[in-house]
Amino acid sequence: MSHPVNEGAARPEQGKAGPLKTTLISLLILLTGIALIWLIFKTEPTATRKNPARETAMLVDVKPAQQGNFSPLIEAMGQVMPAQEIMLRSRVGGEVIEQSDRFMPGQKVRQGELLLKIDPTDYRTTLQQREAELQQALADLELEKGRQSVARQDFELLGEDIAIGDQALVLRKPQLEQARAQVAAARAAVRKAQLDLERTTVQAPFDAQILSRDVAPGSQISVGETLGHLVGIRQYWVEATVPLNKLAWLDFSKHSDEGGTPVTLHHDTAWREGQTRQGRLQQLIGALDDNARMARVLITVKDPLSLDQDEDRSPLILGSFVRAGIEGRELRNVIRLERELVRRNSTVWVMRDRKLEIREVDIAFQDRQYAYLRAGLEEGDQVITNNLASVVEGARLRLENDSQ
Repeated sequence: MSHPVNEGAARPEQGKAGPLKTTLISLLILLTGIALIWLIFKTEPTATRKNPARETAMLVDVKPAQQGNFSPLIEAMGQVMPAQEIMLRSRVGGEVIEQSDRFMPGQKVRQGELLLKIDPTDYRTTLQQREAELQQALADLELEKGRQSVARQDFELLGEDIAIGDQALVLRKPQLEQARAQVAAARAAVRKAQLDLERTTVQAPFDAQILSRDVAPGSQISVGETLGHLVGIRQYWVEATVPLNKLAWLDFSKHSDEGGTPVTLHHDTAWREGQTRQGRLQQLIGALDDNARMARVLITVKDPLSLDQDEDRSPLILGSFVRAGIEGRELRNVIRLERELVRRNSTVWVMRDRKLEIREVDIAFQDRQYAYLRAGLEEGDQVITNNLASVVEGARLRLENDSQ
């Protein structure tokens, strides 16, 4: 008798094998992924850092350092002012009857040139009167001399002894002295009348430019009244202000025939580009500027209006402000460099053996354009003149004409 097959008994074993197989497959995939990730990281190229400054030489421009004796320029601002200036006043009164065509603002006149005339009629009359009084005084003196001679003869005829003190009275000596005094006073009166007559003609006291005129023909003027404003044209002054810490660099000694150290004047707004005027440092004014509290110095400029020169030079204008470059005391055995070549913290970039050196320098003085160095550089050192993107001590350098 055959037994029936139990199919349900085998099904539980088959259900256990399915999850196990899935687990094994998942584990295998996971291990494969880990292996692939490890392989990727293992074979990735390595990044390394390199210094470009060390690999590629920087292109630079250089100039040799020059050592010598130099005179720095000390900058100052100053105002132009007249060296000679007067308010021309009348010394006599009267009516203005004549006036020169050149006696007007802006005109230039020479010393002794006629400016105007005051009516001289009254002064001529006064002179004649004083001359007559002088003649009268001279006549009185001669008469008194005659009286004295008669008195002396009478005294000698009497033959009497008279005290010495009384002899002067008997001989009329006081009367004689009085007559002589009257003559002297009359002569002084004549001289005064002559001067008053001469003063009716007003002349330029020096070579001058007329800045203003205050009278005209027909004006009635009195003694001391202002006739005009005149300034001398032979020389102008520039009163400049200098910082106190730069005063020691100025040389006020008159070491040349013209006196004073040279000064170059600039008027950036009024003169053509590059045009300058020359002056001389004259002296130190013994007072500080009230506003800036700086030292005041006096600069002289000859022929400020360019009247005696054939050159086309612009004239100085009174009251204008100019920039003055004053030649300072000489610095000996120093290196002179353009100011922009002195870098931060008083350093200079130098090329040595095609490598960058950063030198610390000792600055003796700096003016508007240059720095003057006591130490840190030597004659012939190759100073780098251009700016560098990377400043590293020892960086490789090259010049334009070097082989690549």
